Amino acid sequence: MLPDIRSQTRETLAAQFAAWGQPAYRLDQLLGWLYARRAVSWDAMTNLSKSLRQQLAETWSLRLPELVVKQGSSDTTQKFLWRLADGALIESVLIPANPGLYGDASDRHTLCISTQVGCAYGCRFCASGLDGWKRNLEPSEIIGQILAVERWAASVEAAVTPATVPAPTEVPASSTESTVETTATDPAAAIVPGAPVAPAAPPAAPRPPERIVNNIVVMGMGEPLANFENLMAALRTLNASWGCGIGARKITISTSGVVPGIRSLARDPLQFRLAISLHGATDAVRGQIMPVNRKYPLTELTSACEEYVRLKGKMITLEYILIAGVNDGLDQVEPLATLAHRLHAKVNLIPYNTVEGLPWVRPSDDVCETFADQLEQHEVVTTLRREKGHDIDAACGQLRLKTEAKESEVA
Repeated sequence: MLPDIRSQTRETLAAQFAAWGQPAYRLDQLLGWLYARRAVSWDAMTNLSKSLRQQLAETWSLRLPELVVKQGSSDTTQKFLWRLADGALIESVLIPANPGLYGDASDRHTLCISTQVGCAYGCRFCASGLDGWKRNLEPSEIIGQILAVERWAASVEAAVTPATVPAPTEVPASSTESTVETTATDPAAAIVPGAPVAPAAPPAAPRPPERIVNNIVVMGMGEPLANFENLMAALRTLNASWGCGIGARKITISTSGVVPGIRSLARDPLQFRLAISLHGATDAVRGQIMPVNRKYPLTELTSACEEYVRLKGKMITLEYILIAGVNDGLDQVEPLATLAHRLHAKVNLIPYNTVEGLPWVRPSDDVCETFADQLEQHEVVTTLRREKGHDIDAACGQLRLKTEAKESEVA
């Protein structure tokens, strides 16, 4: 199987185009097709010559994840199950307009993306790791989730609003048919008999569609910082002006607490945001539900987060899933508040999204409200998320597991 072109850096592609003797502007045209227009075939790239398209097809593959199932929620959250080239299944969740995660203006569309097939970190409450870890995603497979969701959204929009302008007709590059040239002052001007006729110009590329996804949270299946190199390669493309142009401050990486990855992220020049899947403000509570805490206890995790804050000067978010009888007691408020103040962090409280087959229970709304109120009384910036997608199994991994089980039964 040929490597996917969207896993290649701009530098790699530029070197190959130079070796082929292609002018630099051809690379810009290609990148426009890959990221602005979300092309899924070489033939779609009508302003590239057929010979160049053939060279591209012989060197790289061009794929996006295949949509297997989409579930829409009553609150308009959309969950996507994708099949990759090797048959593996991953999930993404498109979340509608919400207040900004850091108090910014409202987001328009936030996409939660996956970085691994399965997960090796085994958080006790999470569906992603129930079937173990299979493999890391390639950069193209991470990027592909955004592009595939945008293609889906564009198809929905096209179905609702029929196009009023016809798509450009492709003209073969070898065409030498006569064309009528006109000028702004004489639109009826015709070809002078016997005068040479220029070959038809290649058609202009269609206008790029609107960008749908403008915020990304790397909080789906897998531990993002366990796939650090591929993740960062993908995010650089998503951030680049020649890629998807999504601002670094609109991209949040969530980790269960992989300390070396946090320290590496702190030293990266791009200003990606950081969220810590904390879920316990003491080693006793966190260790009960998060095995990663044995390798990287809170003292080490806190030290790495302090380094991130010092080098980046950016606020961290502490993600805290409220699980009944585990970490929702008011005795957990003070240690959580102490940690939040130490890290100059805000706390995002998330009522547990029930996972079939696991024993954990979602606290009542009153318990969640009281916990949030107590944190605010400790002067902690607190958000209580009104969980979206609870009716579509939006917690990571659930849809994948159910689909795999059904496919196994059929097989």
